Amino acid sequence: MSRQRLWTVSVRTAPEAEGAVSEFLTTAFAQPACSFTDVETGVTTVTVYLTVKPDWSRAKRAELAAGIKAIRNRGLDVGSGRLSVAKVRHQDWAESWKRHFKPIEVGSALLIKPTWSKRSPRREQAVVVLDPGLSFGTGQHPTTAFCLEQLVAQRRPGEPQSFLDVGTGSGILAIAAAKLGYAPVHALDSDPEAVRTAWSNARQNRVDKLIQFVEQDVARLPRRPARKESLVCANLVSSLLVAQRDRLVAHLQAKGVLVVAGILRSEFSLAQRAYETAGLRLIASRTGKDWRSGSFRCG
Repeated sequence: MSRQRLWTVSVRTAPEAEGAVSEFLTTAFAQPACSFTDVETGVTTVTVYLTVKPDWSRAKRAELAAGIKAIRNRGLDVGSGRLSVAKVRHQDWAESWKRHFKPIEVGSALLIKPTWSKRSPRREQAVVVLDPGLSFGTGQHPTTAFCLEQLVAQRRPGEPQSFLDVGTGSGILAIAAAKLGYAPVHALDSDPEAVRTAWSNARQNRVDKLIQFVEQDVARLPRRPARKESLVCANLVSSLLVAQRDRLVAHLQAKGVLVVAGILRSEFSLAQRAYETAGLRLIASRTGKDWRSGSFRCG
């Protein structure tokens, strides 16, 4: 991660609308949003981090305000809905993450921790060391946490299982998969910065030679892939998951499992119906805050 200054675009909202506002900002700036809730005031701040100064013209502000109003019109409490833009120093951003990013255990199989943590793994526990970058994925978000849980739950030690990570972000899922013994592991993202960050994180974890990272849009995935996967994770916005259903399903082996995340709770039924219509069945699901994720088995 470079030491350049970063720009932030933030929305102050109520916790109830955190998921909807996060998805809105992610779509508006093509950059994953993160959020923090002040336990004393109860106010949630949803933020996207950018490496270039954002468009803050009157037209752009009006567009963003209209989006926040649309969320409010859906009956969600968006609080003040106040929009703000700011320039932050890299060290300020990094120190903020140190206060919020704590080690995460996924059962007894996996430990996710930042470089500054001295937490020791349990016996036979795989460790992923990961510092947050601008790319989405530290395991803190409920959608990423569900994907990690499914990586562990679906792993059959001693058996060959391949893995495809669609929308890899920080690379956390691909790295965890390699650590857990999935092979081969392929990961893709449409954002070149995410691909660079993911590869760097994989190198830090000494699994860069076990993962193939590719800059590719999910909409360009082949409909008739030469290789099919035991497990596919797609942590994307719900509209993409529905629109690109056939491409994602095409990459599954018979009896393979597709994990979909990044779906607002209110929109999950639409995604579930889309995948069940394609012949998959829901085998696991979890709701966290405003998000709901699910795993579907092929055949």
